[in-house]
Amino acid sequence: MAQVAMVMNLDKCIGCHTCSVTCKQTWTNRDGTEYVWFNNVETRPGQGYPRGHEDQEKWQGGWHLKHGRLVPRSGGRARRLARLFANPRLPSLSDYYEPWTYDYENLTTAPLGDDVPTAPPRSLIDGRPTEVTWGPNWDDDLGGGPEHLAGDPVLRKMNEQVRHEYEQAFMFYLPRICEHCLNPSCVAVCPSGAMYKRIEDGIVLVDQDRCRGWRMCVTGCPYKKVYFNHRTGKAEKCTLCYPRIEAGQPTVCSETCVGRLRYLGVILYDADKVGEAASVEDEQKLYEAQLECFLDPRDPAVARAAEESGIPHDWITAARRSPVHALINTYKVALPLHPEYRTMPMVWYIPPLSPVVESLTATGHDGEDPAKLFAAIDSLRIPVEYLAGLFTAGDPAPVEAALCRLAAMRSHMRRVNLGEERDENISRAVGMDPAGIEAMYRLLALAKYEDRYVIPTSYTATTGRSAEDLAAGCSLDGADGPGMYTADTFHAPPEPEPAAAGAGSGGAGRGRFNLFGWNGSGRPEGLFPRHR
Repeated sequence: MAQVAMVMNLDKCIGCHTCSVTCKQTWTNRDGTEYVWFNNVETRPGQGYPRGHEDQEKWQGGWHLKHGRLVPRSGGRARRLARLFANPRLPSLSDYYEPWTYDYENLTTAPLGDDVPTAPPRSLIDGRPTEVTWGPNWDDDLGGGPEHLAGDPVLRKMNEQVRHEYEQAFMFYLPRICEHCLNPSCVAVCPSGAMYKRIEDGIVLVDQDRCRGWRMCVTGCPYKKVYFNHRTGKAEKCTLCYPRIEAGQPTVCSETCVGRLRYLGVILYDADKVGEAASVEDEQKLYEAQLECFLDPRDPAVARAAEESGIPHDWITAARRSPVHALINTYKVALPLHPEYRTMPMVWYIPPLSPVVESLTATGHDGEDPAKLFAAIDSLRIPVEYLAGLFTAGDPAPVEAALCRLAAMRSHMRRVNLGEERDENISRAVGMDPAGIEAMYRLLALAKYEDRYVIPTSYTATTGRSAEDLAAGCSLDGADGPGMYTADTFHAPPEPEPAAAGAGSGGAGRGRFNLFGWNGSGRPEGLFPRHR
């Protein structure tokens, strides 16, 4: 199967929130979604949005192993059925934040006086005066503060010494959207079947017609990226801008990203291996297990099997050029967010690298010496232990390997840019060659628009069925199929003939009638149901 996936380079995120604002304006700028942010940028360390969303002991999101088989943390079918009308595992509005606006009219209509008028905040929920006490990016730029450290679920798992070091250490930004997982727990726990994963591109969506507002999906998502619209009574979530993806265009958050840190591309994977990979007992082996699900699109056998499965040739070609596949599988610098949730996420991250070369040079060491360079990874300002808690279920080895490759790339390219002799020991120490390091550098630092976003246009997944079978079913491609108009559908119908005596007001149109071309006269056939 094929999946449209995303990689974000955290080294380049500047926390400007442009992606959040443009996503908000595009998808959730309406009633009932005032508190909803499909895309948000969190400061780490911090509590995130909603507050403490990573604490699965509290929220019961994702999967866990029970007697060797995957079961939603929120419980089996009987348990979910018993809580259908009263689900206690839901974030409250205070966990998100109470959205507000400002009473600007108080400024514009205030009479002349000695006091300076203000624009007091008012709740967007009930319109009453409110106090601003929390927000979707309340931790913004406050990473490391003692008050906020205690609320970080990842930090609570670490030893006290590391916590104290954080207070003087660092912060970095973590943009988050729906992970569009290979094994989505939100889909599994939806009682009405409204949550589904599209066959053709792997995007997870909500069928608004089938959604009954049970909100089990909100509990089931460990990333808390499914929201409930209290105005419509329906669940909503990030759509990965599927209308743009279908047209071969990047998502809005990617298109408007100031730091150019997002990459979009196609990944081919073996669907039969997903369940087995998600069921690996050791959480720290889930990253490697998910990597084994991904297939090499350059392998002729894989390409042949993909075409036999109904994946178009241009999608296979796009998978070969995919920057996401390169960063995840070839260079192995991108890592999944919280693989221990066992959802097999498909939005991956390149961990941030502290200025290691400058740090070594400042202490009197040779920052270009590979031995000293890689040894310094363990003592970076951003502790590897914290990054491992985010991306590899606590296993520091893959994080260290990714950071070493990034450090080697910086050291190698510094020599190239200064015109110095290249040292192959640098690339060899991280299992790469100079050509591979320079190719990775071009992708991470110099990639053009068409190299960062390799998205083929949409197709209809046939899942092994022939075109004749589809046309005989619900396809819109066959003649007289559902939703199909006649060939002259957008031409104005002829003027209706005068009705014969006693015949009513018959029309000239036949079959389904197109209102776009109607002149408003007569009663065309197909406009109203016939009386039996």
